[in-house]
Amino acid sequence: MEQKLKVFLTVVKHMNFSRAAEELFITQPAVSQYVKSLEDELGIKLIDRTNKKIRLTKAGSLVAYYGGEISTLNEKMKQAVEDLAGEVKGKLSVGASYSFGEYILPHIVADFLEKFPSVDPFISIGNTHEIAEKVIRDEIDLGVVEGTISSSKLVAEKIATDRMFVIKGKKEHVEKRVHLNEETWIVREQGSGTREAFEWFAEKNGIQPAKILEFGSTQIIKEAVEAGLGVALLSEWTIRNELELEKLKIVGGGSLYYERNFYVIIRDAPFMTKTAETFLHFLRRD
Repeated sequence: MEQKLKVFLTVVKHMNFSRAAEELFITQPAVSQYVKSLEDELGIKLIDRTNKKIRLTKAGSLVAYYGGEISTLNEKMKQAVEDLAGEVKGKLSVGASYSFGEYILPHIVADFLEKFPSVDPFISIGNTHEIAEKVIRDEIDLGVVEGTISSSKLVAEKIATDRMFVIKGKKEHVEKRVHLNEETWIVREQGSGTREAFEWFAEKNGIQPAKILEFGSTQIIKEAVEAGLGVALLSEWTIRNELELEKLKIVGGGSLYYERNFYVIIRDAPFMTKTAETFLHFLRRD
């Protein structure tokens, strides 16, 4: 069934028999025959063909879903077997939340590739919730996130601590904490670890923002603060360049801050690829 399923999944990918034939380097009639043979084996129609368009039946959608799972597991099985005797090489899929992913992870990956040049990395950036979901769905090997993760499907391990500071534009004049209640706070979206850190920080310090602006990336927040739209709580990792260039300033001279932890998260599963496991050890070392 393996070849039949591969052909069927390629048809589903393109929703076109001709394009599937081109990708597989076989003829279109051969593609049709493979799909027909799979339908005969399963005893049910998978694809409706009308007016030169194709549409998956309900059974076809089920086979596409579970077939994709089977294909992914098959590739992981082959890589795991190769890992037993092989070198550290091949695909490494890592996800990270914005602060760590955009400012720290690139340097770690660069150091890792110096030692293991045969690795082919793929980096996915998202908020904490998005990265956790990708790990759970087995779309990435591991993730690095801030904030709390509540899932029995994941294992989390602390790997770093980050200090966050209140920042303002160079032209602003906010110096005392009491004034922060009168300020517009620029924050990340819900689901972001940075947003969660801000909410903890505000509660701890009795801050009730006069107004909140919600932006979807750290870079936009920095630009907005620099432009004088408000103040923000951001990681020291993300503001180093702006502080050196004197585009931003830390409120209270650094006495007002919040510490948070970063965690590496993996699926609660018995196996990891050798490459992913080696990268995990590399993260622990850093």
